[in-house]
Amino acid sequence: MENQQNNPIIIWLLTGCLLIFLMVIIGGITRLTNSGLSMVDWNPIMGFIPPMSDLSWNEAFDKYKQYPEYQLVNYHFTLDEFKSIFFWEYFHRLIGRVIGVVFLLPFIYFLIRKQLSKKLILQCLILFGMGGLQGFIGWWMVKSGLVKDPDVSHFRLAIHLITAFLTFAYTFWVALGLMYEDKKTIDFKSLTVILYFIFGVTVLQIIYGAFVAGLNAGFVMNTFPKMGDQWISDSVTALSPTWLNFVEGIGGVQFIHRYLAYLVVGLIIYFVVRSRKYELSVRQKKSTNILLYAVLFQFLLGVFTLILSVPVWLGVLHQLGAFLLLTAIVFSMHAYKKS
Repeated sequence: MENQQNNPIIIWLLTGCLLIFLMVIIGGITRLTNSGLSMVDWNPIMGFIPPMSDLSWNEAFDKYKQYPEYQLVNYHFTLDEFKSIFFWEYFHRLIGRVIGVVFLLPFIYFLIRKQLSKKLILQCLILFGMGGLQGFIGWWMVKSGLVKDPDVSHFRLAIHLITAFLTFAYTFWVALGLMYEDKKTIDFKSLTVILYFIFGVTVLQIIYGAFVAGLNAGFVMNTFPKMGDQWISDSVTALSPTWLNFVEGIGGVQFIHRYLAYLVVGLIIYFVVRSRKYELSVRQKKSTNILLYAVLFQFLLGVFTLILSVPVWLGVLHQLGAFLLLTAIVFSMHAYKKS
């Protein structure tokens, strides 16, 4: 870290990154344990206080009973079983509130102390906007499962997930800008273009990962490398019109997610091989190696998650792998960025 005055700001931003990381993990557990619809109210101010007495617990449970998930799926639940799913959704929302406080209070402090440049103030305001939007999208997503179908819209789930990933990515990018602000890098334009393309394809892959989760498409065709006994299962084109399969069909969505994985791995291997032809800095070499390890690790996680039919711990680990891969991509993009 070149500028010691920036150290508190860097620590603040990286702490925010760590909390977003934690929130994504808890969000994954919440999804995989079917806990996301247990809190049927959205109360941004007082919602951080959980039920504290038997009376308040019974009131929360009675509210839950008025909605489709209890009436159609969990009608056999006892109060203790309700508490077990309520915990994960409550913890998920609590972390969101903690993130808001962790970003806001130090921001005000740094602003008063005039430690933020105009550029950094603008970047922080963008982060606040992204964070606020993420909270709204979270409730918008939950609301979709409180109407008729006791499951959230996979489209809204994908928007909620990718917004969290992009908020993290931008926070990390801003922190890297402070950590390496005096570092000079050679402009490898062709490599930078490949990295940005990798970033775009990976974002699309994460979106399709959310589609797979939202449609429970990971619980079918649990074989690799084929889909059952076919390379392209008949279920991929089961719906009409054909394009609908690739946004709403279980087979079509899983197909896209499988083959985008090959594309991401192939692009990163191509990037690594291509980068070997250049005289790279230490940071560029390091970021390239991390990128290769991250994508191979994530690919293997994806394979085992599929063939083991998505156990909760492995599903969460696979989502964690996607997070680490995006982190590695952002780190590489910054390392190759022209100063």
